[in-house]
Amino acid sequence: MKKSLIFIMLIFLMMPALNFKAAAEDIPINIAVEFMDHAASFFVAENKGWFEEYDLNISSFDTYSTGMALSAALSRGDVNAAYICLVPAVTAFANGKVPIKIVAGTHKYGYGILVNSEYISIDSDLEKEGIAIGCPREGSPADLLLHKFIEEKNLNKEKVMKNIRRMSPNKILLSIKNNKIQAGVMPEQYPSMGEKMGFKILINAKELWPEMQGSVLVVTEDLIKKDSKQVKKLVEINRRSIQFVKDNPEEASVIVSEALQAGGESYLMEDNNKNSSITPDIIKNSIEKELEFTTEIDADQVQSVVNYMSDLGYIEKFDVKEILDLRYLHNE
Repeated sequence: MKKSLIFIMLIFLMMPALNFKAAAEDIPINIAVEFMDHAASFFVAENKGWFEEYDLNISSFDTYSTGMALSAALSRGDVNAAYICLVPAVTAFANGKVPIKIVAGTHKYGYGILVNSEYISIDSDLEKEGIAIGCPREGSPADLLLHKFIEEKNLNKEKVMKNIRRMSPNKILLSIKNNKIQAGVMPEQYPSMGEKMGFKILINAKELWPEMQGSVLVVTEDLIKKDSKQVKKLVEINRRSIQFVKDNPEEASVIVSEALQAGGESYLMEDNNKNSSITPDIIKNSIEKELEFTTEIDADQVQSVVNYMSDLGYIEKFDVKEILDLRYLHNE
């Protein structure tokens, strides 16, 4: 009897510790972000300490120079949540068979074609021999924008594609700056940086592709199944951050600029040209003019991107219902 009583008392004494252990056993979240102002909502949330405020079990934050590199990380299973452009998210799902769900949007648009106006003044100049155009790899969002541009402007595809040089966005900007190429298709903040340096944005995604979904917040199906409450918190934080960016563009621009500078992008100041650094005014111009921040997602627009990627031969077409999970966004 005494032994039984002692055992029961020990159980009661252990209960608070057991409860604490259970609360601490949230699935570790490894968040990945693209290293550009597309991820402004993430940089704001991190700066404001909202991930800690919402008691998320964040294991790591990783940054990637492009969405395609981030897509590869998703395919390897290195991350289970990401702020990523829609196109590489779709690629990871369709080609990498990565079991992810899009749970919220972060922005629309966010891409543009930057040109040296000494060589290019009209659309058809991109067809000319001797013109070099920088663009990230095939199947990237910038690559899709390039194809859309060729179609909408009725350009000679063979001539334009002959001028394409595949390279990363930062190398495109440096190459234009150093007169090695005459144009580039890039994600923001690079076109805005180039504009500050004296080059011209020939056209942006807002003009070329109305309602184009830019970036999204994705999580793995495993995280949803095992720890949906943390997914809900991620969506809530994203909503709060997006609203902050819209209400406080100047402060948000300072936060994003500092985050990007701290990450090593200051090498763009190789010749001490301050116009080529990622300053708050450049970011402010970018987030106010070139992007439209919103958590909402139009399924039809996402389907149009999937269909276009399929038409170009980059993926097999699928129904976006397979990748969208908007119940947390709509508080269902």
